[in-house]
Amino acid sequence: MHLLNEKAFVNGEWISAKSNKVLNVNNPATGEVIGTVPDMNAEDTQKAIEAASEAFQTWQDTTAKQRTQYLRKWYDLLVLNQESLVKILTIESGKPLIEARGEVVYGNSFIEFFSEEARRIRGEIIASPFANKKILVEKQPIGVAGLITPWNFPHAMITRKAGAALAAGCTCVIKPAEDTPLTALALMQLAAEAGIPKGVLNVVTSDRRHAPEIGNLLCESPLVAGISFTGSTQIGKLLYRQCSSGVKRISLELGGNAPFIVYKSANIDHAVNGAMVSKFRNCGQTCVSANRFLIQNEVYDLFVNKLVMEIKNLKMGNGIDSGVNIGPLINKAQLDKVSSLVDDAVSKGAKLLIGGKQASQYGELFYEPTVLTDVSENMRVYTEEIFGPVVNIIRFENEEESLKIANNTERGLAGYFYSQDVAQIFRVSRKLEVGMCGVNEGLISTAEAPFGGVKESGLGREGSHHGVDDFTHMKYICLGNL
Repeated sequence: MHLLNEKAFVNGEWISAKSNKVLNVNNPATGEVIGTVPDMNAEDTQKAIEAASEAFQTWQDTTAKQRTQYLRKWYDLLVLNQESLVKILTIESGKPLIEARGEVVYGNSFIEFFSEEARRIRGEIIASPFANKKILVEKQPIGVAGLITPWNFPHAMITRKAGAALAAGCTCVIKPAEDTPLTALALMQLAAEAGIPKGVLNVVTSDRRHAPEIGNLLCESPLVAGISFTGSTQIGKLLYRQCSSGVKRISLELGGNAPFIVYKSANIDHAVNGAMVSKFRNCGQTCVSANRFLIQNEVYDLFVNKLVMEIKNLKMGNGIDSGVNIGPLINKAQLDKVSSLVDDAVSKGAKLLIGGKQASQYGELFYEPTVLTDVSENMRVYTEEIFGPVVNIIRFENEEESLKIANNTERGLAGYFYSQDVAQIFRVSRKLEVGMCGVNEGLISTAEAPFGGVKESGLGREGSHHGVDDFTHMKYICLGNL
């Protein structure tokens, strides 16, 4: 726990809020306070922006090789301190150790990937129609990037954004979620130890009350060139509007409503295993979590019975304890939301097969893994993103009906389906209106693949070689009179 810091990180220094106010960080599994961090506001954030802007003046001139070396040193330290990061992540997010370990490995992989990608950000030479002119195109960093990250993946959402930004030559002001700021600060300590120059990475911590003013400043400040946000669609739309005044570059990774379709030709055991991974990872609190389970008539009973049996094997509890594989929800607001969605469905005729209530014997924020059947369109779980350990199952007859239901949403982040019919695999993967599609696979995230959605699930892509696009702009250079 030597990485547990209780100060914000601005311009290479550990600082308090100007007001000296702090906010408590609680362990959602136990409710205990595990630390405090500065409760900063727009005035504090302005100093971080100015530090990042000043640092950009020299950071943008570093060579790709130099940026590769900085990122590689950071990655090596992340690996060396992996278990410390895992413990901090577990106690502030509630994730079981096995999941926290998986996130840290996943998050570290982005720093490794972008350390390599820094040397592959290439321009081009275009054939000129004129003999005495040469057309060059090069990619340049946009400037200061404001990174606003969520609580459900406090490590990976920062590294996925910051790794790409630094590789491109940008500097960053990071606003982590108020529920999980300690992981962000641990990452900054290791970045500083890696020698990344002061001002290149800055972290501003705050309570929910100050989040709107900080977000507005990042969006409207003339010193900030772009925003990268992961969070709710509602907040994403607000940031989109705020960025419009400066025609600012913006990347949005927003809410999902992922369908999980099981066709009659599917390998049911594989489908059940994929469902467990997709639905119950982080207690269902992932943006790519399966949200609507569409099961074809012919395999409906078999799938449901096997899924319920697997759910009964889940072990709830404090994530720090051995063997636990499902922890608490992040806060009371999330618990109340999940409870109200289930209560609404049951009151309107949904059948409760398992779960359906708080698991208060484990703690105040635990909710039982739940399965609902006979789900219909008038229920909120049919259309809303649950973000909790609730499976709502819808029966369908044919492929056309499954696609109609799956695409009948304003969201389009991830989608999953199981089939052994090759022709169907190509048809459905093409027609499913999502940015990412898992075919016979429930875990699709990796640093090498582009992550992002369509419709109201966002703009841009993170990860992969496309991940640097939101942090670069193209400059056309015409050399004449040659």
